Amino acid sequence: MRRPALYSSSNRPAQAADDSGAQPPGQAADTADPSSAPSPPSRFPRAARLAKRLAKNQLYLLWSVVGLLALLLAISFSSPLRNPARKLTQEDINAAVLKTLETTVLPSPGTRAYDTIIPSVVRITGLGKDKDGKDDNERTSVGTGVVIVDKGVILTNLHVVQGAQTIKITFADGLESTASITGVQPENDLAVLQAHKIPDDLIAATMRSTADLAPGDQVMAVGYPFGIGPSASQGVISGLKRNFRSPEGKQMMSNLIQFDAAANPGNSGGPLVTMDGEVIGIVTAIFNPNQQRTFVGIGFAVPIENAASAAGMPPF
Repeated sequence: MRRPALYSSSNRPAQAADDSGAQPPGQAADTADPSSAPSPPSRFPRAARLAKRLAKNQLYLLWSVVGLLALLLAISFSSPLRNPARKLTQEDINAAVLKTLETTVLPSPGTRAYDTIIPSVVRITGLGKDKDGKDDNERTSVGTGVVIVDKGVILTNLHVVQGAQTIKITFADGLESTASITGVQPENDLAVLQAHKIPDDLIAATMRSTADLAPGDQVMAVGYPFGIGPSASQGVISGLKRNFRSPEGKQMMSNLIQFDAAANPGNSGGPLVTMDGEVIGIVTAIFNPNQQRTFVGIGFAVPIENAASAAGMPPF
């Protein structure tokens, strides 16, 4: 039995079938599997050949486009390497900083100092019996304190809390708590308090050595003068290692920081801070030549080294 003819995919023109060996297309379709039967030859062989050539040319054209795109991509990546960006110079940095300073309003040093210390400043109220001895909630004193340990350890003046039957603390966020005295340093008029309840996010002040202080350095006193506050007053260090005797003449204090930032009754026990908001002293007294207990431009603070030792903290 003769094999049926298969149609070639060659691009050459089809040869005339041999009369002795080829079978008509109809018979081949009858004997072959319909699913694998090739498509019948075109009636226009030239058009078929042209279509095949165009298909091949389209493939070449596609690969040419892909190659061109790859070349352009490589050039785009290599351009920055050939032409690196200009390096920044110190002049460029200076110009940018100057532009920022000209267009941005920066907070003053005093504002930064106040914002830094204020979360650690507390109002202290001493409560006791009234003159008739009946009311245990009569206010006997008001002053200021500063948190030095975030567990609620507070520094203040001894005269603020001395004799009070109850000590009430008001933190910067408004939380109120009672407190107890855990340590005293009478020679420096200092007391250490422990608050019985504290805010969850209580921040302790940063303390700084007074070794490098000099007259003329800017300082700020923060507290509750006459119970009003928190209030801030700014000035300079007027002198160091001053001596001061209390108005009653009962106590002589030495090695004090003299400053001219306004301080009044109620500032006692509050922090004296640098423009970085770091505590260098505890405000303890004001000079009263007329015995009116009003500020005349001379205030005194206990150096923080002495105050820290009252709380059992090591010196700097």
